Amino acid sequence: MSSFKFHRAFVSIIVVMFCVFPARAQGQSVEDFSVKTDNNSIVVSFSLALNHKNAQEIKQGLDKDIRFYVDLFRVWKVWPDEFVLGKKYLRTLKSDPIKKEHVASSNDGSIIIEKRFRSLESMLDWSLSVNDLQLTNTEDLEPGSYFVKVTIESRVRNLPPVIGYLFIFLPENEFKIEKKSSRFLLE
Repeated sequence: MSSFKFHRAFVSIIVVMFCVFPARAQGQSVEDFSVKTDNNSIVVSFSLALNHKNAQEIKQGLDKDIRFYVDLFRVWKVWPDEFVLGKKYLRTLKSDPIKKEHVASSNDGSIIIEKRFRSLESMLDWSLSVNDLQLTNTEDLEPGSYFVKVTIESRVRNLPPVIGYLFIFLPENEFKIEKKSSRFLLE
């Protein structure tokens, strides 16, 4: 009898969780992804295309933290791919619909850049793209085959830690996208 009550309580909790935390919306994509080797350096460019739901949430005043990870890997034939180096950027997007003010900041761990924008579109254009990022100098790398992996994630709004401990099946990311470049050879 007690196992029936436990099962019923567990099912009730699951139903409540799906109502409170709806399924993740899809539609984000990495676009204009390019990797070039120019003048002894690896240069990476890409942009994130948000879906309509996330853009509307920002427009209505919901703050978003979006993390960009740009990682360089060396390809091995028998062993797993070797992580060589990576860069991380945190972009924070804030919008005030009453003041019609849009603020975005970019933090790479050492430099914080904050900009104000008059329109949501210009803020999204600046904050969701990475242009001509110099990843590393190719002279510092050993000859071999390499690729670049871009990972973009947006964390779910800050939940109390107790909820994360009790409900380990809750997703931590609102969305997470990964894209790999084609392999390139360094000699």
